[in-house]
Amino acid sequence: MNQLRIRTLAALFVLAGVLSWGGARLWDTLGTLPGVPLAAPIVLGAIAAILLATALSLRARLKAQREREPGAEGVDPMLAARAVLFGQASALVAALVSGIYGGTGLFLITERADVPARATQALYAGLSVVAGIAVIAAAILLERICRLPEDDDEDNNPPTAAA
Repeated sequence: MNQLRIRTLAALFVLAGVLSWGGARLWDTLGTLPGVPLAAPIVLGAIAAILLATALSLRARLKAQREREPGAEGVDPMLAARAVLFGQASALVAALVSGIYGGTGLFLITERADVPARATQALYAGLSVVAGIAVIAAAILLERICRLPEDDDEDNNPPTAAA
């Protein structure tokens, strides 16, 4: 499984933000811009909380297993792999969604700041970006916790027979 790259997530965020800002400008010239739902930051925040709780739980279980505490519950490798996969998928989607709401929020702040209803929409968009960043941070933490230690090839090489 490949590791998440911050550069990829940032590029996805910026690309989605630029396209969303341009799309919001175009949509606003044609009529009304759709609103930012209040549920967006709430759902992203819930996903971040789930990822963080999973990461902290796995970290505690791995630490107990590593220190060989009596009654320590082991971690199933497939459970850890699924958790990391869920975190990576969540981080990619959060980068995309945060970019979309970031571009829309930027448009609302720069172009429609005089309309009070749009100020509330810009606030929801900003909260969505913050919650999306929290999802990304929790996913990266989860990935770091579940990372396997590196193999030391030099120490594990069997001795070769002298010819």
